Amino acid sequence: MRFTLEHTDPDTGARAGRLETDHGTIETPIFMPVGTVGSVKAVQPRELQHDVRAQIILGNTYHLYLRPGTDVLRQAGGLHRFMQWPGPILTDSGGYQVFSLAELRTLTDEGVRFQSHIDGAHHWFTPESVVDIQRTIGADIMMVLDECPPGDADRPYAWRAHERTLQWAARCRRRFDETEGLYGHDQALFAIVQGVVYPEIRRASARALVDLNFPGYAIGGLSVGESHEAMYAMVEVVNEILPADKPRYLMGVGTPANLLENVARGSICSTV
Repeated sequence: MRFTLEHTDPDTGARAGRLETDHGTIETPIFMPVGTVGSVKAVQPRELQHDVRAQIILGNTYHLYLRPGTDVLRQAGGLHRFMQWPGPILTDSGGYQVFSLAELRTLTDEGVRFQSHIDGAHHWFTPESVVDIQRTIGADIMMVLDECPPGDADRPYAWRAHERTLQWAARCRRRFDETEGLYGHDQALFAIVQGVVYPEIRRASARALVDLNFPGYAIGGLSVGESHEAMYAMVEVVNEILPADKPRYLMGVGTPANLLENVARGSICSTV
Protein backbone atom coordinates (compact mmCIF):
# COMPACT_ATOMS: atom_id res chain seq x y z
CA MET A 1 0.00 0.00 0.00
CA ARG A 2 1.18 3.51 -0.80
CA PHE A 3 -0.36 6.85 0.22
CA THR A 4 0.44 10.10 -1.56
CA LEU A 5 -0.76 13.34 -0.01
CA GLU A 6 -1.55 15.67 -2.93
CA HIS A 7 -3.01 18.74 -1.24
CA THR A 8 -3.89 20.13 2.19
CA ASP A 9 -6.25 23.05 2.66
CA PRO A 10 -4.33 25.59 4.76
CA ASP A 11 -7.52 26.97 6.32
CA THR A 12 -9.39 23.79 7.33
CA GLY A 13 -6.85 20.96 7.21
CA ALA A 14 -8.89 19.04 4.61
CA ARG A 15 -6.64 16.66 2.67
CA ALA A 16 -6.69 15.19 -0.83
CA GLY A 17 -4.59 12.13 -1.57
CA ARG A 18 -4.24 8.81 -3.35
CA LEU A 19 -4.20 5.48 -1.53
CA GLU A 20 -2.85 2.77 -3.82
CA THR A 21 -3.57 -0.92 -3.16
CA ASP A 22 -3.17 -4.07 -5.22
CA HIS A 23 -6.93 -3.97 -5.93
CA GLY A 24 -7.02 -0.37 -7.09
CA THR A 25 -6.39 3.26 -6.22
CA ILE A 26 -8.59 5.16 -3.77
CA GLU A 27 -8.90 8.91 -4.16
CA THR A 28 -9.26 10.45 -0.72
CA PRO A 29 -11.25 11.77 1.03
CA ILE A 30 -13.60 8.85 0.47
CA PHE A 31 -16.76 7.42 1.99
CA MET A 32 -16.72 3.64 2.38
CA PRO A 33 -20.01 1.79 1.96
CA VAL A 34 -20.38 -0.92 4.59
CA GLY A 35 -20.61 -4.52 3.41
CA THR A 36 -20.96 -6.13 6.83
CA VAL A 37 -21.28 -9.80 5.86
CA GLY A 38 -19.94 -9.79 2.32
CA SER A 39 -22.54 -7.55 0.70
CA VAL A 40 -23.65 -3.95 0.76
CA LYS A 41 -27.36 -4.19 1.50
CA ALA A 42 -29.62 -3.87 -1.55
CA VAL A 43 -26.68 -3.16 -3.88
CA GLN A 44 -25.06 -5.74 -6.18
CA PRO A 45 -21.24 -5.71 -6.49
CA ARG A 46 -21.66 -4.86 -10.18
CA GLU A 47 -23.79 -1.82 -9.25
CA LEU A 48 -21.27 -0.78 -6.60
CA GLN A 49 -18.54 -0.80 -9.20
CA HIS A 50 -20.27 0.74 -12.21
CA ASP A 51 -23.21 2.79 -10.86
CA VAL A 52 -22.24 3.82 -7.34
CA ARG A 53 -18.57 3.85 -8.38
CA ALA A 54 -17.43 2.91 -4.90
CA GLN A 55 -13.65 2.85 -4.62
CA ILE A 56 -13.45 0.79 -1.43
CA ILE A 57 -15.90 -1.06 0.80
CA LEU A 58 -15.79 -2.14 4.43
CA GLY A 59 -16.25 -5.69 5.73
CA ASN A 60 -16.81 -6.73 9.32
CA THR A 61 -14.43 -9.22 10.91
CA TYR A 62 -16.81 -10.19 13.72
CA HIS A 63 -19.73 -10.94 11.41
CA LEU A 64 -17.65 -12.60 8.67
CA TYR A 65 -15.97 -14.80 11.28
CA LEU A 66 -19.35 -16.01 12.51
CA ARG A 67 -21.00 -16.29 9.10
CA PRO A 68 -20.00 -17.51 6.52
CA GLY A 69 -16.87 -18.36 8.58
CA THR A 70 -13.18 -18.51 7.82
CA ASP A 71 -13.28 -22.03 6.31
CA VAL A 72 -15.75 -20.93 3.65
CA LEU A 73 -13.81 -17.73 2.93
CA ARG A 74 -10.53 -19.59 2.59
CA GLN A 75 -12.10 -22.11 0.20
CA ALA A 76 -13.54 -19.26 -1.84
CA GLY A 77 -10.13 -17.60 -2.13
CA GLY A 78 -10.92 -14.70 0.18
CA LEU A 79 -13.69 -12.12 0.47
CA HIS A 80 -12.98 -10.48 -2.90
CA ARG A 81 -13.81 -13.69 -4.75
CA PHE A 82 -16.56 -14.71 -2.32
CA MET A 83 -18.55 -11.53 -3.04
CA GLN A 84 -17.23 -10.92 -6.57
CA TRP A 85 -15.89 -7.48 -5.69
CA PRO A 86 -12.74 -6.46 -7.62
CA GLY A 87 -11.87 -3.32 -5.65
CA PRO A 88 -10.15 -2.65 -2.32
CA ILE A 89 -11.64 -3.88 0.96
CA LEU A 90 -11.03 -2.68 4.51
CA THR A 91 -11.98 -4.87 7.46
CA ASP A 92 -12.47 -3.69 11.02
CA SER A 93 -11.20 -5.92 13.81
CA GLY A 94 -14.46 -6.63 15.63
CA GLY A 95 -13.66 -4.24 18.48
CA TYR A 96 -16.75 -2.12 17.93
CA GLN A 97 -19.07 -5.13 17.74
CA VAL A 98 -17.61 -6.41 21.00
CA PHE A 99 -18.35 -2.98 22.51
CA SER A 100 -21.91 -2.92 21.17
CA LEU A 101 -22.61 -6.44 22.52
CA ALA A 102 -21.37 -5.59 26.02
CA GLU A 103 -23.79 -7.97 27.74
CA LEU A 104 -22.39 -10.90 25.75
CA ARG A 105 -18.65 -10.44 26.33
CA THR A 106 -15.85 -10.52 28.90
CA LEU A 107 -12.68 -8.45 28.41
CA THR A 108 -9.24 -9.34 29.74
CA ASP A 109 -5.74 -8.19 28.83
CA GLU A 110 -5.35 -11.42 26.84
CA GLY A 111 -8.38 -10.79 24.63
CA VAL A 112 -12.15 -10.92 24.63
CA ARG A 113 -14.51 -13.83 25.17
CA PHE A 114 -17.93 -13.30 23.65
CA GLN A 115 -21.15 -15.04 22.75
CA SER A 116 -22.44 -15.14 19.22
CA HIS A 117 -25.56 -13.03 18.71
CA ILE A 118 -26.69 -15.76 16.28
CA ASP A 119 -26.69 -18.92 18.40
CA GLY A 120 -25.13 -17.99 21.76
CA ALA A 121 -21.97 -20.04 21.14
CA HIS A 122 -18.83 -18.86 22.95
CA HIS A 123 -15.84 -17.54 20.99
CA TRP A 124 -12.48 -15.98 21.81
CA PHE A 125 -10.75 -13.07 20.04
CA THR A 126 -7.13 -12.17 20.72
CA PRO A 127 -4.96 -9.64 18.89
CA GLU A 128 -3.25 -12.55 17.18
CA SER A 129 -6.44 -14.33 16.15
CA VAL A 130 -8.04 -11.23 14.61
CA VAL A 131 -4.93 -10.74 12.45
CA ASP A 132 -5.20 -14.39 11.36
CA ILE A 133 -8.91 -13.97 10.60
CA GLN A 134 -8.27 -10.86 8.52
CA ARG A 135 -5.47 -12.65 6.68
CA THR A 136 -8.07 -15.30 5.77
CA ILE A 137 -10.62 -12.67 4.75
CA GLY A 138 -7.95 -11.12 2.56
CA ALA A 139 -8.73 -7.44 3.14
CA ASP A 140 -6.38 -4.89 1.60
CA ILE A 141 -6.47 -2.88 4.86
CA MET A 142 -6.75 -4.62 8.22
CA MET A 143 -7.37 -3.10 11.65
CA VAL A 144 -5.84 -3.92 15.03
CA LEU A 145 -8.03 -5.24 17.83
CA ASP A 146 -9.01 -2.39 20.13
CA GLU A 147 -11.16 -1.74 23.17
CA CYS A 148 -13.86 0.79 22.27
CA PRO A 149 -15.24 2.39 25.46
CA PRO A 150 -18.63 4.15 25.48
CA GLY A 151 -18.82 7.87 24.85
CA ASP A 152 -19.66 8.60 28.50
CA ALA A 153 -16.80 6.52 29.97
CA ASP A 154 -15.02 8.17 32.89
CA ARG A 155 -11.35 9.09 32.76
CA PRO A 156 -9.95 6.00 34.58
CA TYR A 157 -11.92 3.66 32.29
CA ALA A 158 -10.79 5.60 29.22
CA TRP A 159 -7.14 5.38 30.30
CA ARG A 160 -7.34 1.61 30.92
CA ALA A 161 -8.94 1.10 27.50
CA HIS A 162 -6.17 3.17 25.90
CA GLU A 163 -3.45 1.11 27.59
CA ARG A 164 -5.10 -2.16 26.58
CA THR A 165 -5.58 -0.96 23.01
CA LEU A 166 -1.90 0.00 22.84
CA GLN A 167 -0.80 -3.41 24.13
CA TRP A 168 -3.08 -5.14 21.65
CA ALA A 169 -1.80 -2.95 18.80
CA ALA A 170 1.78 -4.02 19.51
CA ARG A 171 0.72 -7.68 19.58
CA CYS A 172 -1.23 -7.29 16.33
CA ARG A 173 1.81 -5.71 14.71
CA ARG A 174 4.04 -8.60 15.78
CA ARG A 175 1.56 -11.17 14.45
CA PHE A 176 1.20 -9.27 11.19
CA ASP A 177 4.99 -9.18 10.73
CA GLU A 178 5.22 -12.93 11.46
CA THR A 179 2.61 -13.93 8.86
CA GLU A 180 1.92 -13.48 5.18
CA GLY A 181 -1.17 -12.95 3.06
CA LEU A 182 -2.89 -15.98 1.56
CA TYR A 183 -4.01 -14.78 -1.85
CA GLY A 184 -1.04 -13.08 -3.48
CA HIS A 185 -1.86 -9.45 -2.77
CA ASP A 186 -0.39 -6.99 -0.29
CA GLN A 187 -2.16 -6.19 2.99
CA ALA A 188 -1.64 -3.25 5.35
CA LEU A 189 -2.41 -3.03 9.08
CA PHE A 190 -3.77 0.20 10.60
CA ALA A 191 -3.70 1.17 14.29
CA ILE A 192 -6.69 2.69 16.14
CA VAL A 193 -6.44 5.76 18.38
CA GLN A 194 -8.72 5.64 21.44
CA GLY A 195 -9.27 7.97 24.41
CA VAL A 196 -13.01 8.82 24.53
CA VAL A 197 -13.37 12.65 24.91
CA TYR A 198 -10.22 13.27 26.98
CA PRO A 199 -7.62 15.24 24.99
CA GLU A 200 -4.66 14.10 27.09
CA ILE A 201 -5.58 10.42 26.60
CA ARG A 202 -6.13 10.93 22.88
CA ARG A 203 -2.70 12.56 22.62
CA ALA A 204 -1.04 9.74 24.60
CA SER A 205 -2.72 7.13 22.40
CA ALA A 206 -1.78 8.86 19.15
CA ARG A 207 1.86 9.43 20.16
CA ALA A 208 2.36 5.85 21.34
CA LEU A 209 0.85 4.39 18.18
CA VAL A 210 2.86 6.70 15.93
CA ASP A 211 5.99 5.37 17.67
CA LEU A 212 4.98 1.88 16.49
CA ASN A 213 5.11 3.19 12.89
CA PHE A 214 1.95 1.80 11.30
CA PRO A 215 1.27 2.57 7.62
CA GLY A 216 -2.05 4.23 8.52
CA TYR A 217 -4.08 5.30 11.53
CA ALA A 218 -7.76 5.14 12.44
CA ILE A 219 -9.56 7.38 14.89
CA GLY A 220 -11.88 5.12 16.86
CA GLY A 221 -14.27 5.43 19.76
CA LEU A 222 -16.27 8.32 18.31
CA SER A 223 -19.93 8.51 17.31
CA VAL A 224 -20.65 6.27 20.32
CA GLY A 225 -22.67 8.66 22.44
CA GLU A 226 -20.56 11.82 22.75
CA SER A 227 -21.73 15.18 21.40
CA HIS A 228 -20.88 16.20 17.85
CA GLU A 229 -18.79 19.07 19.21
CA ALA A 230 -16.73 16.65 21.30
CA MET A 231 -16.26 14.40 18.28
CA TYR A 232 -14.91 17.22 16.15
CA ALA A 233 -12.64 18.41 18.95
CA MET A 234 -11.10 14.96 19.40
CA VAL A 235 -10.47 14.61 15.67
CA GLU A 236 -8.62 17.91 15.72
CA VAL A 237 -6.57 16.87 18.76
CA VAL A 238 -5.51 13.61 17.13
CA ASN A 239 -4.78 15.14 13.73
CA GLU A 240 -2.21 17.45 15.32
CA ILE A 241 -0.14 14.33 16.09
CA LEU A 242 -0.79 11.79 13.33
CA PRO A 243 1.80 11.79 10.51
CA ALA A 244 0.91 14.06 7.61
CA ASP A 245 2.17 11.53 5.06
CA LYS A 246 -0.12 8.67 6.17
CA PRO A 247 -3.88 8.11 5.75
CA ARG A 248 -6.33 8.88 8.56
CA TYR A 249 -9.49 6.82 8.81
CA LEU A 250 -12.37 8.05 10.99
CA MET A 251 -14.38 5.01 11.99
CA GLY A 252 -18.15 4.72 12.12
CA VAL A 253 -19.38 8.29 11.82
CA GLY A 254 -23.12 8.35 11.45
CA THR A 255 -24.63 11.34 9.61
CA PRO A 256 -23.96 13.34 6.43
CA ALA A 257 -23.09 16.37 8.55
CA ASN A 258 -20.55 14.29 10.51
CA LEU A 259 -19.01 13.15 7.24
CA LEU A 260 -18.60 16.65 5.88
CA GLU A 261 -17.29 18.12 9.12
CA ASN A 262 -14.71 15.39 9.54
CA VAL A 263 -13.61 15.31 5.92
CA ALA A 264 -12.95 19.02 6.38
CA ARG A 265 -10.63 17.97 9.20
CA GLY A 266 -8.63 15.63 6.97
CA SER A 267 -10.27 12.22 7.43
CA ILE A 268 -11.33 9.27 5.30
CA CYS A 269 -14.75 8.20 6.58
CA SER A 270 -17.12 5.27 6.85
CA THR A 271 -20.49 5.08 8.52
CA VAL A 272 -22.39 2.42 10.49
